[in-house]
Parts: sequence; structure tokens; C-alpha cells
Amino acid sequence: MKFKMKLKFLLTVLCSFLWQYSGMAQTGLPTATLTPIPLTDLSAFKPVTNNWKLAKDVFFDPIKGGDGKITDGTGILVNTPGKGTNGHLFTTMEHGDVELELDFMMAKGSNAGVYLQGRYEVQMFDSWGEKDPKYSDAGAIYQRWDEKRGAGREGYEGHPPLVNVSKAPGLWQHYKIIFRAPRFNAQGQKIQNARFVEVYQNGVLVQKNIEVTGPTRAAAFEDEKPLGPLMIQGDHGAVAIRNIRYQAYGTEEVKLIDLKLTSYDNIKALTDFTTSAPKSEMDIDVLAHLAPATRDQFAGKITGTIQVPASGDYNFNLNLAWIPMDTNPNYINGAGELTIGDKKVLTVTGKTGIATGTVNLAAGTYPLTLAYFKSSSYWYARRNDIILTVSGPGVALTTLKAPLKVVEPVGAITLAVEDEPRMQRGFLEHLGKKKTHVISVGEPGGANYAVDVSRGQFLQVWRGDFLETTPMWYGRGETQLEVPMGSVTSFPAKPSLTFLADQNAVWPDSNAAYNNLGYDVSKAGRPVFKYTLGSANIRETLEPEDNGRKLTHTFTVTPGQEKQAIWCRVAEGSTITKLPNGLYAVGDKEYFVELVGKEKPVIRKTAQNTEEMLLPVKAKDATGVVKYAIVW
Repeated sequence: MKFKMKLKFLLTVLCSFLWQYSGMAQTGLPTATLTPIPLTDLSAFKPVTNNWKLAKDVFFDPIKGGDGKITDGTGILVNTPGKGTNGHLFTTMEHGDVELELDFMMAKGSNAGVYLQGRYEVQMFDSWGEKDPKYSDAGAIYQRWDEKRGAGREGYEGHPPLVNVSKAPGLWQHYKIIFRAPRFNAQGQKIQNARFVEVYQNGVLVQKNIEVTGPTRAAAFEDEKPLGPLMIQGDHGAVAIRNIRYQAYGTEEVKLIDLKLTSYDNIKALTDFTTSAPKSEMDIDVLAHLAPATRDQFAGKITGTIQVPASGDYNFNLNLAWIPMDTNPNYINGAGELTIGDKKVLTVTGKTGIATGTVNLAAGTYPLTLAYFKSSSYWYARRNDIILTVSGPGVALTTLKAPLKVVEPVGAITLAVEDEPRMQRGFLEHLGKKKTHVISVGEPGGANYAVDVSRGQFLQVWRGDFLETTPMWYGRGETQLEVPMGSVTSFPAKPSLTFLADQNAVWPDSNAAYNNLGYDVSKAGRPVFKYTLGSANIRETLEPEDNGRKLTHTFTVTPGQEKQAIWCRVAEGSTITKLPNGLYAVGDKEYFVELVGKEKPVIRKTAQNTEEMLLPVKAKDATGVVKYAIVW
């Protein structure tokens, strides 16, 4: 009896929790258009101290450290605190509920933070390579402080990030923060605490549903109010900020009411609804196909009324989860369509299960129709979820009428890395395409990587946890994919080595001379990739150094009879710039390349208006070695 009462209580709490926060942003769903804070001057901020300057570019040295160097101009805020000039930066804009995004760059060993409402801090820190992140590391919600708690107990409620995905000092990083402000009654008394609904660092979820009972340590204000400014901490260390964008939200909601489901049989196309007779009708209170049907074939038309609180553009997203992202376009597994009033808002074609649409609506109520069907019994598409989200003027991204579901007991199936490297062969989604002959390698230091062995392509690196394998191991594996669990840096899918007539010849997208010979496993447990390029023999290795802070890529080549030279393609980006410390910054300071040998690289423009870095493979004593390191 006690167990049943406890279970009932837990389910009640869960339902209340989900209801309360279902209106906030969801992982992986589109968001409303964000408003930029202009950085052409400092007019968007309250009077600033001399430690804050505008710049066109900034260089922080990850090796030597220091305050860095700036290039005059605008677009980037740079903080270089000094004695007597270490003030914080406050926006003139004040916010309550908000979605915030910004880029930040840390100097070596530096410390800063962004404070929502000037009171609640998401920590910025040089946490590069930290294996056991704490509440003081990047991605953390900083602790509160109360000296009345007694010596050694003053700090409390700090929340470390779920995983450390921090990049090297001198590289741009990204925050996305979804914040719910505290709530107050008519008498000004606080009735709900502030909450960080989600925090993403470099695209990875690092905080979720963290309640903050009051201002965190070193906040600008010790009280709590419905509104407050953004604050960037300026007294702890050098930091650069750019691309600050936000969307402030009110407390009004979009609502769906008076829902009715009409079910159909034998629907194979959206046009069939106009000629088919309904099978049954029923009132519903969630967006789900609740009429009797098999899991393989069903169809319905949900009608109701939608209430919008303000005039403006509303963004809708429909996800029919039974249509997999990699479906065969010749054998679609269903489709859907959303209409509001007399306006068709979006159509799910069936080539994927997701569609988005924007419609301009005046404040008021409108009839809504959602038609959908599932037509096939594909073994990899058994889920029947309908997810409809909306965001609009002053309205946070909201999931409309989502059914509460019991979580499947399997949970996520993940591969962890402990004291030695771990390999996994499988399918991998790379730049929108499924790669079917991939070896992913997880490293104890978190410098993980993936290689397409069928084509000799170095695909990507990521920092953080290794792989989630639920899509390839649970049931019969829906999409059959292995999914990286960290912050991914992807490289264009091109061969690492090829023959070139000269250094100006175009690098190919594929290499007919490539012949995969499999791989050996080193004593350390890492793959040694073996292949031939024409009559040349190659052994390729990737090995982490400096506790996983960089990944060294080595090619050992025994040349064959070909007269053309073999070249190695090291990197490609919008730009490739040599820095004062000898490293090369790729793209918009996305990662660094460190050249190990003395060979001077060739940096050249491509037909796609990017830049690529090449190194020649020069044989000495019948062997050529090319070595470089990815630093990120």
C-alpha cells in the first residue's frame, strides 16, 4: 500500500512538473527570431568602465595566456580588466522570461559570467580539458553564498555542467540560455523561484530545469524582481563577447480548446480526406490519435479552436514521429497538414516527418485543423507521436496539448569511455548524409573522433561523452545511427590523401585510387588504419596529447611507382589564418591546427570561396611522414 501511494504521489508530481514547464523551449525544436543587441557602439549598455572596448577581432593566446590583442573596429566586446578598471557590463534592456544566445571567447585561465537579470549567473571559465567540472566551470550555474551558514558552509546550490564541452582559450564558444524569471503576486511577494529551463554550451545540453532560490554569489543585486538587465562580469578576467541576441517573453500563452478527433480508414494521401467517409468522432484533450487503430495504419483529422494573445507572426512546427528522418522518398510512411482559419500553415510531405511554417495572426480565436495519416508498417517507425509547437510575439516556444507518456524503461543506451580507448563501428549522420562505414573512437580524455574507412575521410571530432547507440541497438534500430554525445566539429567529407599534378590542382571529392585494407589495433587500443593509394601504402593514426586537449593526426606513407606527388589535406574553412603563436585558426576561430614538422603548408582558395591547407608528402629513406594536430 505504501508503494502504491508513493507511486501515485510521484506521478502527480511528474504531471504537475511537465504541465508547468511544457510551455518552455524544447530540445531540438526551432525557436522564434531573436533580437540582436547592436555592437556598432555602446549605446545598448549603461555607462561602461574603461575595461570594456569594442573591437573588430581579438586574439587570446591559448599557450602563453595574457590579455590578448585586439584589432580596432566594432562587433566584439572585449573585457581586459585592470587595477581600478574592472566594472561589469549592464544592458539598458531589462527582461523577465528570456531566451538568450551569445558567443564568448575566454583568455587562458580567465573567469567571467553572464548574469540573467543581473542576479543569476551562468559561469564562463577556461575549463578546457577539465575532466571533473565543478560549479565554477564553464556551463555551470554558480553557487549562492551566505556567511550566516557558518565557516565552510557559506556556498550552496551550485550546479556543475552535465558534461564539459569547453573549447580552448582563443576559440569562439556559444551559449543558448532559456530562463524563466521568478513570479510575484499582486503584493510583490515571490511565489515561484527563478529557473534555468535549459542551458546549451556549444550545442550540448549542460543544464536542465535548475531552480535558483535567490541571487547567486557576486550578483549585482541581492533582491529579486520581475525584470532586470543582463550583466557580463568584468572583474575576474579577459573575455570577449559577440552576437548577443535575445527574445523576451510575457506570461500569456497560445491555447488550444474544444478539440475533436475524426478518424478515417485507408488514407494514402492528404487528398484522400476529401473523398473518404469518416469512421468515428470523439472529443479529445491532447494531440494524439486516440481512436481505435493499429500501430501501422491510421488517419485522423483534429479540429479545434486556437487562441492567440497578441497580433504578429506565429511560428509553428509539426513533427510526426512515425516518419523517420532517413525515410525512402519513394515509400513515404505518412504525411500531415496544419490549417488555421483559411490559411494553410505547413505541410509534412512524408520525405521527413517535420515541417515548419509562419502565419500572421491578429489577437483572437481561429478554427484549427490538423490532418495526418500513417500508411505503412515499417519496422523502424513504430512511434505514433504528434508534436505541435508554436512561438510568437511575447510567447515562448510552447508544445501544444502534448500527452503525458510513461518513459520507456530502456532509457538511453550509451557507450562510455573509462581508462582506455573504445571503438564502435556503425552508421553516422555527417553534414546531413548517412555514412555507413564509420569507425568512431572514444578517448579517456574526451578527444573523440570518427573516420569513414570506406573513403579515407576524417569526418569529425567532438569533446565530451562518447556515443549514444539507442537508435542502432534498441528494438531493431530505427535509424541505425550512432550519435556523438559532445560538441561536434565537422570537417568536409573529402579524402585525407590524394595524388595531385601540382599544388594548384583541384582536390577531389572522392578518390578512385583509394583501397581500404582494414585496420590494426595498437597496444594502446587505438586503430591503425591501413590502405593503399595506387601502389603507395599508408598507415594512418590519430592519438590524443596533452590530456586530450589536442588530437595528433599522422600519416606514414611508403610511396609507389606513381609519378604524381601525394598531398595531405589538413583543413578547410572560410579562412585559415596563421596566428602570432604559430597556430593556424580555421574558419571563424572554430579550431586550431598545429603543424608538427618544418614543412611549410600551402594555403589556397577553393572554387567554393573557402580556403584549404595542404601539406606535401615527401619521402625520406623511402618513407614519408605527415603529422599535424587539431586543437579545440
